[in-house]
Amino acid sequence: MSWSEGGSPAAPGAGVDPAARPGARAPTPSLPHRGEEGRAIATIGPARTGAAPSPPVGEGWGGGAGPSVGHRVARRTLILAPLALAACGFAPALAPGGPAAALRGRIRADDPVDRNGFDLVGQLEERLGRPDAPLYRLSYAIAVRPVGVGITAENAITRYNLTGAVDYAVTDAAGARVTGGRVQGFTSYSATGSTVAGLAAEEDAGLRLMRILADQIAARLVATAGDWAAPAP
Repeated sequence: MSWSEGGSPAAPGAGVDPAARPGARAPTPSLPHRGEEGRAIATIGPARTGAAPSPPVGEGWGGGAGPSVGHRVARRTLILAPLALAACGFAPALAPGGPAAALRGRIRADDPVDRNGFDLVGQLEERLGRPDAPLYRLSYAIAVRPVGVGITAENAITRYNLTGAVDYAVTDAAGARVTGGRVQGFTSYSATGSTVAGLAAEEDAGLRLMRILADQIAARLVATAGDWAAPAP
């Protein structure tokens, strides 16, 4: 028999953990409840002591948002990319000393005779420079054709593809052909508005098409200049 602090005999089983009694059922864990800061506090299981707190998801151990592995790799790639290009020998083709430096201001396209030719020549001069001391002549032939691609049940065309092609040739001062080729492209425009809106959309599509074709011609001339262009003076 055990005795309580006051000297009176204690009831049988007093001071014994109820969970340790034979046949006793384990206490039912209570559901999590809200603490003072609004966070869920679980009452199941004993609390661990001495364990380091885990950082919040998405944050580094320094307390702030740390860069991910992908961000670090991307930043390192941006820093090292110019060095890698320089080591591989890449340089701007139209820069002084570049393979296409002799083309800047040295190619004169034939005078345009229509709107498409005007837009084409304007974009070529934008890319290759205005001819101040031309050494080469660029002749060209433009072909443009609208193709209906959107047709209603009433057989009305609501959208067009404007397809185009340019055959070009570059000749030197002696008239010998040094390079040439053919470029192709297309743009689209809507024909669902008024007549004025449709004409404006068609003109805009023609301008975009000529710029696309001129950019292709300029890119080919720059890429092959090392094979036919004379060195810059």
